[in-house]
Formats: sequence, C-alpha cells, structure tokens
Amino acid sequence: MSQTIAVIRGDGIGPEIMDATLEVLNALNVGLEYDFVDAGLSAYEKTGELLPEATLAAIAQHKVALKSPLTTPVGEGFASINVALRRKFDLYANVRPAISFPNTKSRYSGIDLITVRENTEGAYIGEGQSLSEDGETALLTQKITRKGSERIVRYAFDMARAIGRKKVTIVHKANILKSTSGLFLKVAREVAAQYPDIECNEMIVDNTCMQLVMRPEQFDVIVTTNLFGDIISDLCAGLVGGLGLAPGANIGKDCAIFEAVHGSAPDIAGKGVANPCALLLGAVQMLEHIGQVDAAKRLKQAIVDTMNDKDSLTPDLGGTGSTQTFAQAIIKHIKA
Repeated sequence: MSQTIAVIRGDGIGPEIMDATLEVLNALNVGLEYDFVDAGLSAYEKTGELLPEATLAAIAQHKVALKSPLTTPVGEGFASINVALRRKFDLYANVRPAISFPNTKSRYSGIDLITVRENTEGAYIGEGQSLSEDGETALLTQKITRKGSERIVRYAFDMARAIGRKKVTIVHKANILKSTSGLFLKVAREVAAQYPDIECNEMIVDNTCMQLVMRPEQFDVIVTTNLFGDIISDLCAGLVGGLGLAPGANIGKDCAIFEAVHGSAPDIAGKGVANPCALLLGAVQMLEHIGQVDAAKRLKQAIVDTMNDKDSLTPDLGGTGSTQTFAQAIIKHIKA
C-alpha cells in the first residue's frame, strides 16, 4: 500500500541531502510516493512567497511532510518559516532524539535520550513584541497555557510508555518564573501522577544543562517548554557529535513534519560534502510515525553499519566521502 508525503527540498544543502535521503527511502521499498512542494528562499524566488498556499495545502492533504532546511531572509521583517509551519498546523510536540553513533568524534558514548519540547507557546509566540521609540527598551509576552502544558507532558509520558522508556524529567524554571514556568510545572505534576509506571523527576533548567554535560546517562526522556527545549536539544546534539546527527519531528493532532534540525549551510551548498544523516534520521522518525516500524529499524541499522565502516563518511565525520557515497553505502547495507 502506497503513501504520499509532501517533500520540501529546501535551500542551501537542502536539495542535496533530500535527494540522498529519498534514494535511501526508495531502497527500503515501502511504497512511498512524493509530492514536491516549495518553501523558503527557493519558493520566494519563484512565487514571491516564503510559504505558498499550495505548499500548505499539500501538507494538509497528505498529513505528513519531510522537510530539508529552509532559509528565512534575515533583517527583512520575515518571520521564521519553521515557526509559521508549527503554528499553522498546531504541531505542538517537537521530538528530538540524541543517540550516540560510532565514529562521530563525540566526547561521549552510549547516549540515548529524547527531548520533547512544547512547540507552540512560550517565548516563541511573538505576541507583544515591541521596542520603545528611543530604542532602549524591548518587550515580549511569554504565554503558557494549561492546555498546552498538559498535552505536551501527556505526549511525553505516552511516548515513553509506548517505546519502553523508564523515566521522564520535567525541566522548568518555576523558582524564578513563578507564573509561566510555575503553571507548566503544576500541570506536569498532575499529568505525571497518572503514569505511576514511569519514574518522574523535576529539574531546574540551569542544573539540567550542567547535569547533561556531567552525567548525561541519568536522562531518558526530557519534557519542557519551548525556549528551554530549543536550547537543551541543541546541547544534547552536541553530546553525540553535533547538529549533523540531530533529527526533529514536529507532531500535531492532524499533521506531522519531519526534518533535519541544522540550517541550510549555504557555505558548503553544491560541494557534495553535506552530511545527510540528520535528515535520514528524521526519515526514521517519519517511518515510525506512519507505522513502518520495521523499515525504520532497517534504516537506522544501515546508518549505524555505515558509520562503523568509516569509508564513506562525509568530512564533518572525519571521512573523505561525499553526500552521495554516504547514501550509496547506506543503500548497500539496506540491500545486504
């Protein structure tokens, strides 16, 4: 049975890593079909819009999208395209795993943790942004709701239960941000009490960052608010070798968008040396989401086997390979 997904090839290195990823997905032979749509700088150059209506319609129709990095023009009053997509489709759960892979030049090994970040509230909503006429004072509203807090914490616990995770850490700053972070923590405690089978602890965000660096093995699933989750998930990516190995799932009630977390890296675009791993790992999350669990396992194992071999790795991983040789090596392991 075939399934169509919306595909955004993106900007910078986006098209290169997307083409490599789709080649690998085709090798899995799981019946995926692709509806190619534009967003970002490439869309703006064609249509004058960063996020064309046709793209939004395709995502709404197929309910699943795979997205390469996008470029939002800087300093021209454009809002983040990624934030716009999350708000448009109410993609409230940002799920970012950090997993140790071989040959990554990482300082750590054996890390396997997941950050579940609230994706639609907090400091990212952009409400109440203002700058005084004299340029001396800037204001921003930070909004947290009971609904938003409850559904993200419940998502984290349901996910933990479904995939056999044993512990959820609630990360907050309720000692200082007594209203916003205080509400999040209060609601999180209420939800956690409904999951007696899963260990739960609470940690202040600054201590969390220190503990992640000192003893990352103590963490399993982390759930937190938008800004903290953005920072923590990047820190976790640093523990396992960098953003080149960091995928992200943006999941809502009706739609889901899967992506590489890193940017469009225009400085290496067209050179054929971009590491496709982050987007491939995003594709692993996508396959799991659409019920292709066996295919997701095969793809993940093929990535591990290719990393073990070393031969075809891109320069950021210490190899002399290219985006294409990396992809071909993964395909070879899939077909082995």
